[in-house]
Order: sequence, then C-alpha cells, then structure tokens
Amino acid sequence: MSYRAKPLLALAFMSISLMGASAVAQTLNFDDAPAGTSPEGWILTMTGRGEANWTVEPDHTAPSKPNVLKQSGRATFPVALQMGTVIRDGFVEVKFKAVAGSEDRAAGLIWRAKDADNYYVVRANALEDNVVLYKTLNGVRTSLDIVGRKGGYGMKAPVASGQWHVLRCDFTGTRFRVTYDGRQLFDVEDATISQSGMIGLWTKADSVTLFDDLTYGEVK
Repeated sequence: MSYRAKPLLALAFMSISLMGASAVAQTLNFDDAPAGTSPEGWILTMTGRGEANWTVEPDHTAPSKPNVLKQSGRATFPVALQMGTVIRDGFVEVKFKAVAGSEDRAAGLIWRAKDADNYYVVRANALEDNVVLYKTLNGVRTSLDIVGRKGGYGMKAPVASGQWHVLRCDFTGTRFRVTYDGRQLFDVEDATISQSGMIGLWTKADSVTLFDDLTYGEVK
C-alpha cells in the first residue's frame, strides 16, 4: 500500500448547520496544485489490488475552476484519504462527474476511515443509476440496509454520465443520512465503526471520475 504525505491544500471555511448542530465547514477545491501532479495532503491508495491514479487536472467544466481531482487508474477500489481529518460526527460532501468506465462508473465519499481497508462509503453509480451505502471492514465491502426497509440495494437515482452531481452524507452516532443532488434519499443505522477517522474519496474498478469542492465539517 503506497501513500504520499504532503502539506494540506488551501482551505475555504464557512459555518453550517448539521442535523440541528453547528459545524465549521472546510472546502478543498484542488486549484492551488499544479496540473498533472498528485494532490498534497492525501493518502493515495486503494482497497484490494490494482493501481489507482489520482491527479490534479484542469477541466473547463469544473464547478470551481480551474482544477479537479481525477481518478483514472484501475483497481478494486481506488481510495484517497484526507490526512489530518479525525472526525466522528459531521458531514462530507463532494461534487463529482462520472466520465467513463465499462466495468463500473462510480464516485464515492468515505468517512470514519482508519485506513484503506476500514471505513464507511456511500457511492453513486452511473451504470446502475443508484446510490448505495456500505461498510468496508478488513477490505471486505458490505452494503447496509436503509432505515425502514429490509433488504434491497440502496436507492435508485439518476446518475447521468458527463454531468456534475452532488453527493453528501451527514453522520452522527449510528445514524447516516444520504443526500444526492440536493434531495435527501435515505438514512442508514449502523454501529460497526464508532471511532473517529479520516474522510476521503472513492471509485471502483475502471471508473474515470472527476471530483471538485470536497466540503467537510465536524460536530463536537
């Protein structure tokens, strides 16, 4: 498992309301990094096997120009973890665009990560048009049931390729609330990973995905 440890990118701050509590949000937009380089302040790795490739690239469609974070490698689950984040209760949100991928075309958000093999992740998939929340323990991914429904596999939602979308999860205690493109989709209850951890980004297999404006915050 490889990683790069560098200083953090420039942050933007704002105050938000999170499930009835206040939090200070921080936003990473990758615009201060040279194009073609790996982003600073990240552990760039994977769950499983393969070779992830996380690079900062210019994109004229970026929500905050000029740069985005692009994952263009191929691995079981490419993972990018934001160093210095130690959050138990809070939120994480990102803008993403699914560009390509024949096996998969996904974008995901990670929280409470201990490392690349232990974390929660919610992902949107442009080939399946759905959003699913999982836990990953010792490298094994398991989907979690939606509150009020037994069985099933996440929730159907249109995830158009080549368009920017917004994925978000608010997490407090054992309750996780997923929002997609401004619409609350579902809640999940799970107590498996209770400790604080890192937040991050995730893709799957041969997904080529762009990310911008990663925003996160902690509720004390």
